[in-house]
Amino acid sequence: MTLNLRELNKSDRPGLVSLLVGIPSFDAEDQAVALELIDIALNDSDQIDYLFMLAVNEKDQPIGYACYGPTPLTEGTYDLYWIAVSGALSGKGIGTTLLRAVEEDIARRHGRLLIIETSSSQEYEKTRQFYLKNNYPLAETIKDFYRPGEDRVTFIKRLV
Repeated sequence: MTLNLRELNKSDRPGLVSLLVGIPSFDAEDQAVALELIDIALNDSDQIDYLFMLAVNEKDQPIGYACYGPTPLTEGTYDLYWIAVSGALSGKGIGTTLLRAVEEDIARRHGRLLIIETSSSQEYEKTRQFYLKNNYPLAETIKDFYRPGEDRVTFIKRLV
């Protein structure tokens, strides 16, 4: 499979909707929030909060993406808001490729920290293992953050 990385464009929206619906760990609320950020980026060319890196196949169809952006009121700190890969292609290295490309882009922008937050729920176990495997140490866990019994797990990587 050929994998290319590029910026987001308006024609990608239907493919991204399909991608989000096909990710088992994303519920309807996750899908809605992810799509909201995609729409902000597509419909407001002046916004600077949400950057996108798209992975596309040989037919230029989205098979994964990362959404990230500068953390307000910080110097060189960025948040990774979403990294999503088509459920059928999970575990094939697409997420790692996207993550490395995001790190490189942030470094070009003189970023120094990348912060990633996720859930402690069982559905996100593979996600947490993915970040650990990619050298993102666990920085903190906030108990009962999302709801009772579901913690926020934060990973941080220094890029410089």
